[in-house]
Amino acid sequence: MRLLITSALMTICFTAIGQTFSTKKPLTFYPGTYIDTEYRYTDSTGLVVIIQNSLRKGGKYTDPAGKDFFSAIYWYRVINETATPLELTINFPADSFATFRSPDSYLKVFLPLDTMTMGKEGLYAYGATGLKSFLDTGLNKPTLLQRTINPKEACLFYIGVLDYKGFNIARAELVLKGRDVFYNVGGIEIPCGQIGFKK
Repeated sequence: MRLLITSALMTICFTAIGQTFSTKKPLTFYPGTYIDTEYRYTDSTGLVVIIQNSLRKGGKYTDPAGKDFFSAIYWYRVINETATPLELTINFPADSFATFRSPDSYLKVFLPLDTMTMGKEGLYAYGATGLKSFLDTGLNKPTLLQRTINPKEACLFYIGVLDYKGFNIARAELVLKGRDVFYNVGGIEIPCGQIGFKK
């Protein structure tokens, strides 16, 4: 089962036996000023995870060759509500992902090196620093995140998106399908990792 809450309406919607129900209760005590959506995922093995997806912050990035991109930064919070440590792995290739705008438009997705904390929410790019130097040298390299999330604890991290030729994405969510993690950005779904009980 997956439960959804959107920060704009602060309304949880879920479906059971063909019916939809609503309640104005958030999934956590965290104030949702910068949260776009949040979901609770459960499965038959006892996995219970909440994923919070932030709103976008962005600006312009020009690569060393003079090519202009729209640069968007999001933060994500994965909360382990089980009694067992979880392992989260997320990776993005150096490849670009074609969009629907034009034949030469594309997205590149990456994991900034900075550590996200809740105190950085109000800062430019949510406090992710060194983005230009990181992209200037690492734009064509894969990026990887591997974290252990202990019971009742959370993991916070950034994901960045570069948009070439005006795709201008707004929403970008981490989505679980079983134990597989997908990144849904502007309607493009990218397989990007796994989550499971730590062995």
